[in-house]
Amino acid sequence: MFFFVLFAKISTDMSYFKTKKKFSFRDLLYKALIFAGTVAVIVYFLPRDGKFNYQFDIDKPWKYGQLMATFDFPIYKDDQVVKREQDSILARFQPYFQLDKTIEKDIIKKLRDDYQTDLRGVLPSTDYIRYLERKFSEVYRAGILSTESLAKLHKDSTSAIMIIDDKLANQQSADKLYSVKDAYNYILTADTLHYRPEILRQCSLNEYIFPNLTYDEQRTETAKKEILDNYSWANGIVLSGQKIIDRGEIVSQETYNILESLRKESIKRSESIGQKRLMLVGQILYVSIFILCFMLYLELFRKDYYERKGRLSLLFTLIMFYCVVTALMVENNIFNVYILPYAVLPIIIRVFLDSRTAFLTQAVTILICSICLRYPHEFILLQLSAGLVAIFSLRELSQRSQLFRTAFLVILTYAAVYFAFELITENDLSKINGSMYTYFIINGVLLLFTYPLLFLVEKTFGFTSNVTLVELSNINNSLLRRMSETVPGTFQHSMQVANLAAEAANSIDAKSQLVRTGALYHDIGKMENPVFFTENQSGVNPHKNLSYEQSAQVVISHVTDGIKLAEKNNLPKVIKDFITTHHGRGKTKYFYISWKNEHPGEEPNDELFTYPGPNPFTKEQAILMMADAVEAASRSLPEYTEESISSLVDKIIDSQVAEGYFKECPITFKDIATIKSVFKEKLKTIYHTRISYPELKK
Repeated sequence: MFFFVLFAKISTDMSYFKTKKKFSFRDLLYKALIFAGTVAVIVYFLPRDGKFNYQFDIDKPWKYGQLMATFDFPIYKDDQVVKREQDSILARFQPYFQLDKTIEKDIIKKLRDDYQTDLRGVLPSTDYIRYLERKFSEVYRAGILSTESLAKLHKDSTSAIMIIDDKLANQQSADKLYSVKDAYNYILTADTLHYRPEILRQCSLNEYIFPNLTYDEQRTETAKKEILDNYSWANGIVLSGQKIIDRGEIVSQETYNILESLRKESIKRSESIGQKRLMLVGQILYVSIFILCFMLYLELFRKDYYERKGRLSLLFTLIMFYCVVTALMVENNIFNVYILPYAVLPIIIRVFLDSRTAFLTQAVTILICSICLRYPHEFILLQLSAGLVAIFSLRELSQRSQLFRTAFLVILTYAAVYFAFELITENDLSKINGSMYTYFIINGVLLLFTYPLLFLVEKTFGFTSNVTLVELSNINNSLLRRMSETVPGTFQHSMQVANLAAEAANSIDAKSQLVRTGALYHDIGKMENPVFFTENQSGVNPHKNLSYEQSAQVVISHVTDGIKLAEKNNLPKVIKDFITTHHGRGKTKYFYISWKNEHPGEEPNDELFTYPGPNPFTKEQAILMMADAVEAASRSLPEYTEESISSLVDKIIDSQVAEGYFKECPITFKDIATIKSVFKEKLKTIYHTRISYPELKK
């Protein structure tokens, strides 16, 4: 819905583009590179294998709309049926063995030669040698296998083999084959009545028995492939336009087989080169649409992010990181995607940027990630719900306990939404998927790692989190402790300003912790020359010995000295901005007006009396400027009444508005009016009239 509103905003608010000051080709190129780079990285990692995005089970209702066949496809047999039938076919399969006739000839020749030299003295008659020739010829013609090959035939229950003799293949029963050991025993005991085994053993028969059948793997595999290729994988066909199932119908065994067949055929078709190209084009278009919508949102509502490279880098880095990690997990089947803590993304953006951008960034990321998954709708529901709860429960992260609470709420949200989803789709509590709830718990535990991750994000992208601000606002840290000891008056003034500014920030939904911390450090430069500032003086005013220009320069120097101290103590840039802007481009009015009163008709050098600035450019900086001036001026009131305090606040802030200090920051007149009211109430509380205690009468 948001994207429709976004496009409506673009079409009805064309004046935005017309009032643009100047077209910048460099800015357009910069945005185009960001767009192209983000889309390219995400699409590169997206899986492009086929998907059949329907979830179904036997004896459960079909929860989608009517499904029609869009192409002809066969109804494949069940995997168990296929395995059983193929095993039956392969059980009758006869492997091929190559017959080597030369072995028999060589053995007979060797036997005869040995008879002429050695065996004549061993064998009692020539009948023995003729017997051996006959038996060797018999076993070699039947076929001799190695012991391992014959054992494998028996293990596979192979009843017969094919023996290749020249170019002919003859079938031979496995029972008639010999191993080397079997052939030896057969020759030894074939005719014990006429030929004595003890005499035959003296002939070293094992020297004449070798395998003459060799397994022909290539021919065997080719024959096996032909048989399997001729096997029919289907037992029916579904024609294009034929109805398969309608919403609410129970998935029977027959319908289940049809749906499984459709899934297999869809995946097979998607693996073709043409289908893969179409899928790539679709992915590019899909990702481009959402990245473009996100960039249009930034252009319309958060245009300043394009000028702050750290913010832009954080947003697109997080989008690419989650999309790439999700794609890799799905493609490589590494864990379950619900383990990945997607709620970290909106938490980080909410802590450093704003809630609206946090939710939209998460929505865009989740919608892109969903195309990797088989069941995207439940993924989108779960992640968007968890992201909203995370944003709502962690508006400002300043304590570790807040993260534990958020993790618990995220787990609870996951569990509640998924349980409701299962009740709608399953209608049976016994079939609830318990493993998903384990994934949700793991997800919540991993969410706790957001705390150390914030530190890395701060250092990498130049942000300052509330956790860091809370640490900096601890008055026991070395810089603030030194300030309380060196310039106690300035320290008390800073504490009062911090309280005023934080209260005002809360009233207009500004960042109260940021302005409180900035207020504590805005005057740290006064530590370099403490006696030149009235709140630290004890009766002696060194300005009496200086000219107005010199006094103005000493007072102005507390800004530049503050920046030096901030850099020396590694304070974040947002704190240094408070130091430079709390006086803006204002003047040291006391010395400026005094000089003009003593030099009527002359014009002073304004730069000698003007702070270096710049003027405030955020709400928080504007609040600090107002609080600083009001708190300092309130100390000089002769009496503290409701009228005097109200008049002082109005006079000072109206003067700042009139002098244009707030032209460069996004603060409204309504905000200023609210801030005035807060200051008046707080000052009346601070300077309330105390009652005098009665003395005890004697």
